[in-house]
Amino acid sequence: MPRKRRIWHPEVFNHVVMRGNNRQPIFNTERDFFEFYRILHNTYEKYPFTLSAYCIMTNHYHLLIQSPEVPLSTIMRIINWRYSNYYKKRYSYSGHLYENRYFSDLVSTPFSMLRVSRYIHRNPINTKSPMVNKLELYPYSSYTLYKMDKPPTYPFINIDPLLNCLQYPTLQSRNDYIQFCETKEDELPNEILNEE
Repeated sequence: MPRKRRIWHPEVFNHVVMRGNNRQPIFNTERDFFEFYRILHNTYEKYPFTLSAYCIMTNHYHLLIQSPEVPLSTIMRIINWRYSNYYKKRYSYSGHLYENRYFSDLVSTPFSMLRVSRYIHRNPINTKSPMVNKLELYPYSSYTLYKMDKPPTYPFINIDPLLNCLQYPTLQSRNDYIQFCETKEDELPNEILNEE
């Protein structure tokens, strides 16, 4: 059976998830994370894209990504192929590094941008054993850029598209977004849950 063709909308962000095969770790050391950033940067130099949120966990990663010039599948093929080659060479690993093709879902409304980015940023504390006590303490996530108002380290990271989504009565400022991210799902006010 042929694979379902990916839909590409240059102006729309996508939530992308890539998992290690059998959910095994694919990022073991600080060097692995650094290499992934390097691959993102090298890919960006050839095919520009925008990340407005990301979180790189030990056995998977999340990207909130927009690819305005080429199909997203082109960018993801390069990123995953290059990282897989790096990983296999470094760890003498053979076989499939990834579980499947990457998951991708269109994020087409302002509130869905906010909601998906919240989900991405909460990954380090939504594990069975939280990896950090505070979201901003996790080093491989874009959350610090929002919480600490830090400038992005890489040119492919741009938080403005997400901040421009803050147009709701209860989510109008960066501080509102921070509180939205840091509040547990069952503690969110109904007015936020019903925004869209």
